[in-house]
Amino acid sequence: MHTHAPIFNRLRNAGFALGLSLAAHAQVLAQAPAAISTPPSAAGALGQALRPCRVPGLPTEVLCGSVRRALDPTAPQARQIDVHFVVVPAMARRKLPDPVFLLAGGPGQSAIGLVPTVMPLVSRLNNRRDIVFIDQRGTGRSAPLECPAPSDEPMADQASPQRQRQLLALCRESLVKLPHVQGADGLKFFTTTLAMQDLDAVRQQLGAAQVNVVGGSYGTRAALELLRQYPAQVRRTVLDGVAPPDMVLPLSMSTDAQAALDALFEGCARDPVCHQDFPQLKAQWSGLLASLPKPIQARDPRTGRTETLTLSREMLVGAVRTPLYAPSMASALPRAISEAAAGRYEALIGINTLLMPSPRRKSPTSLAVGMHFSVVCAEDMPRLASGTDAAGRDFGSSSRELYEQVCADWPRGAVPPAFYSLPPSTSPVLLLSGGLDPVTPPRHGARVASALGPLASHRVVANAGHGVMAIGCVRDVMFRFIDAEDEAGALAVDSRCAEGVPRPPAMPPLSAMVSGAAQ
Repeated sequence: MHTHAPIFNRLRNAGFALGLSLAAHAQVLAQAPAAISTPPSAAGALGQALRPCRVPGLPTEVLCGSVRRALDPTAPQARQIDVHFVVVPAMARRKLPDPVFLLAGGPGQSAIGLVPTVMPLVSRLNNRRDIVFIDQRGTGRSAPLECPAPSDEPMADQASPQRQRQLLALCRESLVKLPHVQGADGLKFFTTTLAMQDLDAVRQQLGAAQVNVVGGSYGTRAALELLRQYPAQVRRTVLDGVAPPDMVLPLSMSTDAQAALDALFEGCARDPVCHQDFPQLKAQWSGLLASLPKPIQARDPRTGRTETLTLSREMLVGAVRTPLYAPSMASALPRAISEAAAGRYEALIGINTLLMPSPRRKSPTSLAVGMHFSVVCAEDMPRLASGTDAAGRDFGSSSRELYEQVCADWPRGAVPPAFYSLPPSTSPVLLLSGGLDPVTPPRHGARVASALGPLASHRVVANAGHGVMAIGCVRDVMFRFIDAEDEAGALAVDSRCAEGVPRPPAMPPLSAMVSGAAQ
């Protein structure tokens, strides 16, 4: 959890949002061919409910549709919402009948917002299969539970826990006035279970007997719930960054972030170059933590203004946690920590600002804050007392405290007890984990794979962070798994090509960078 940035930006990193790891690869993905086109007969083949449309970031026309759903399934004649989706039609005229459904992270991300980023990863699948992006209820275009983010607040205000709680209280008050919510009770109907019933309604509207599902981060929890409710309708499932339903957020966040930070320190100590550049890195970190809270001066990279604020332990660990999602960003942490220990905080603040969307411009990796809390408060917080994960040594319980305070007043939806179960899968499931992931590390994927049984295969990319489908050959592994004609072929897909993905080297000290530039 990050307190030096507004909660409407930093909550993305409190959950399981896949978009952060994808954003780290955005420059590479932007150079990849999207290979998208819309055959003239596509709209007719997919049904009259679809219409040609445009999605920002794609050069060609796609198809848009929606399904009308009851907000409360027990009152189908009461409030209605429209669940929107985008179909990127298959390139081939003789396409395969089982489309690929993409489920976004968060909870709270818009799947449609990720279309231009994700399509290069699934372009081979798009040759013969439609790719479908569904905005889950509460996100994007589907009855969104969004709150306006304040812009240009001083860093001291952004860092204030009291200010964050105040903003969330104002957020809740604004949400209950929305036409598709109409009162506090309306916030109870944005759970994963209901959202997956919406998803199956989209499948039915598209006329697909079965679908292939690709879920990233929180989208893996959604995919597992879809698999639980509708096992016969799912042909193949890919879970990237596994967040099971019985994973208690935010309790596990502290445990997993601590393991990732410890791995960073250990990796630097083992690497001769990193150890030479930062020989006292762990001691510098410990000394920095011990000195808090303390007043500091730092330049806000967004405005260029030098501001004075009190640096707290929560702020510091939050600033370190964000870059751990992507090893390419985490490679800057040794230098940023070393600089901060010397009283220079701009590097640490700058990394986080780079990863955060501007409050003036909506980002595809932003979260619908209301939907985020509707899910977490209903599904995770009731199990907090029975959680077994211990708080991380450095990360402590700060995130837990914020969620406890917010969820105390947030309306909670009903979650069926079976939601937390993981029945054996009746179709092949490919689970992907990054060995350096600070929020959904391999321990979660291994447990889920064991519960799903012999049709589940868990693959770990040792030097990857949160979300691995954009790394190296993994997109081809995913393609071969979904494209395989039978179950045996899917489970036998070779993923050894990902074993050689290296960990990015640590950035050198600033003095060395300046010296190198001068030479």
